[in-house]
Amino acid sequence: MNQKLAKKAVQALLYEVVTLPKPGLVDPASHGAHPDMDIYTFIDSSLSLEAYFIQAEDLGDNFTGKPKVMFEQLRKMGIQAEKAMYTATKKINTHKGAIFSLGIFVCASAYADKHQADVFDVIKEMTKGIVEHDLGQIKTAKTAGEIEYQKYGKTGIRGEAEAGYPVIRNVALPFFKQTSGSLRGRLLDTLMKIASVAEDSNFIKRAGSFDKLLDLKKWSQKFLELGGANNAEAMAYLTELDDLFTQKNYSLGGCADLLIVTIFLALKEELI
Repeated sequence: MNQKLAKKAVQALLYEVVTLPKPGLVDPASHGAHPDMDIYTFIDSSLSLEAYFIQAEDLGDNFTGKPKVMFEQLRKMGIQAEKAMYTATKKINTHKGAIFSLGIFVCASAYADKHQADVFDVIKEMTKGIVEHDLGQIKTAKTAGEIEYQKYGKTGIRGEAEAGYPVIRNVALPFFKQTSGSLRGRLLDTLMKIASVAEDSNFIKRAGSFDKLLDLKKWSQKFLELGGANNAEAMAYLTELDDLFTQKNYSLGGCADLLIVTIFLALKEELI
């Protein structure tokens, strides 16, 4: 059983959580807008998911049918992974979004490597129809993604997946490739680049308005225009943003999930 990708997946989770400061997010110095969790909660959660990523890699490596059927099997594994996470964190949702997106990328990467295919194309095949399947029939919306679909017609992370994760493919990964300096700085710059383009369901839910995304875009772009993590003024501004997000209860949870996947792909491509 190959575990190469699974180890990189756990590594990506840990790399993301130790990077600081991240506006509204948990890091070693702050719980951000998440007072019910801390860095230790995230470490416990990350380690609890290794078995799931091993399963996802094994599934992708050995599956011979259609990618859509493979995805159905992966989702069943994901439900068990959520249970393992909740056990490890005492019922706190630390990585539900990462279980979805990173699980898809681990499975699709193993499948793509085996079949000499493009991972993003495999993901499109895997997730075809997911928006209609998951969101089209819902009468009572419960999750942030479901509520925003009904309220704003936004498809959230499911739409991102069905489109083959264009934010990662077209923005985050190419951006990361041209960053330089410390790994911490490269990851912070990439997170804020993601925040400048992504429609983060977690942020929208906490901000209470889709229009607040315009502010997020403005804040993210200002950080990058100031010079990003290599610039002292930009880092002071990022710390101010972190304080603002914590005070307002804003979080970049969705952007963090996309950063995690970007880190995973960067590790896989030996860019880190």
